[in-house]
Amino acid sequence: MKYYVAVLAGAMSYGILSTIVVLAYGRGYQLGEVVGSQLLTGVFLSWLLVIYTKFKQSRKKRPSGKEQDAARLPSGSRRLKWKQRLILMIAGTPTVITGLVYYQSLRYIPASLAIILLFQFTWISVLIQALMRRQRPNKVTLFTLLVLFGGTLIAAGFLEQGLSKINVWGIALGLMSAVSYSLFVLFSGKVVPEAHPVYRSAWMVTGGFVLLCILFPPAFLFNGLLWSPLLVIGLLLGFFGAFIPPVLFVYGVPHIGGGMAGIMGAVELPVAVLMSATVLREHVSGWQWIGVAVVLVGVALPELYRLSRSGRMFSW
Repeated sequence: MKYYVAVLAGAMSYGILSTIVVLAYGRGYQLGEVVGSQLLTGVFLSWLLVIYTKFKQSRKKRPSGKEQDAARLPSGSRRLKWKQRLILMIAGTPTVITGLVYYQSLRYIPASLAIILLFQFTWISVLIQALMRRQRPNKVTLFTLLVLFGGTLIAAGFLEQGLSKINVWGIALGLMSAVSYSLFVLFSGKVVPEAHPVYRSAWMVTGGFVLLCILFPPAFLFNGLLWSPLLVIGLLLGFFGAFIPPVLFVYGVPHIGGGMAGIMGAVELPVAVLMSATVLREHVSGWQWIGVAVVLVGVALPELYRLSRSGRMFSW
């Protein structure tokens, strides 16, 4: 159960980001500055956690003998090879790609439509997982995806807004964010699984930051802009976007599977709607709240089915 909670908490953290980004754009900050400050904070916090983890491990009492020491140490405390570090850094690039294309899509299409497009990762993750395993998703998974898709459309207000604000470039960016987010969820559970989750997360976030510095040279580090309100924005985005989700995902995804992680991640949408209503004071209609409830039911369906199969709930 704790692994499901970890993935849910990571997805909920992502739901906070769109509100912070809208506030950042309102202050005139650009895409590279917003994502750059986010990943800079993520890198700093991730490596602080690595240092704390190493310090905590070093204080543990170990039995005598080198072989016994090696046996007692967690796998992630053993030194990673540079090849493994490079693989983890590459696996972290979908993180920055997701942030770039999703945040940029908010400039061209309404936030409700951008969320809908991002949430196509629910079926994209399952599709990729099915192709990798060459196995068709079961009926429960397919029904869950149907419920999630319907709830997502309603919660995002798409049925009320219609197609009046469609922008092809914005749609393309939104779909790209869904694909990259799906890859991130899957890579979180597949790449160097023997490494400690804290170390895996730190190298993945570092890889994303390196890619961002190549695409958007971090001028904000040297022109004094970092010490403006951008610092607070970066701290919030970094904590909830580049630090918490990777740590929780690399901890939980290997135990619940990439397909299930994609489904559980749908909780991001209700969080995004709640944040928009409470912080941005955006109007959320009754239909949208119904959609939020449908999504929450969809998120709970797999676990409810598992409990029913184990005889601890009503029979389906």
